[in-house]
Amino acid sequence: MIILGLILLIIGLLVGMGLLTTIGGILILVGVILWVLGATGHAVGGRKHFF
Repeated sequence: MIILGLILLIIGLLVGMGLLTTIGGILILVGVILWVLGATGHAVGGRKHFF
């Protein structure tokens, strides 16, 4: 999710589309939150590990 967000963010910045940049930023934020929760041992989506 973080990689997809980064790709959309870069494409949005290069093309100049604000919507892609916004979606990319949101995906990066959600991916980082899920990664941190998974790393601390909290169950994410019913799973103990987030891969």
